[in-house]
Amino acid sequence: MANDTEYVTLVSSDDFSFVVQRSAACLSPAIRRMLDPAYGFAESRTNTCHFENIKSVAGIVLEKVCEYFYYNEKYKDAKDVPDMDIPTELSLELLLAADYLDGTVSPSEALN
Repeated sequence: MANDTEYVTLVSSDDFSFVVQRSAACLSPAIRRMLDPAYGFAESRTNTCHFENIKSVAGIVLEKVCEYFYYNEKYKDAKDVPDMDIPTELSLELLLAADYLDGTVSPSEALN
């Protein structure tokens, strides 16, 4: 079954692909729903999430999001967590992507 795979592919709006562990990617409620067969999305069969219509999820932004997924897994139970390096020029795009991936922004809002 497709959802038993250990890795999934996330594809940015500008066609960059990132292969990440399913457990890390499912930190995002939106990605978790996309990959859950109960919701009926094609992503659950292909193990690939495309963000082609979401401008805020460009390759450089999705790369940093993937870094955060692993950062979160590495330090989720740690007490003294080092700061994650986030370039200032990506701050706004990362906030928009985070809102979308958290499931708090509708796809039509993220398209603008």
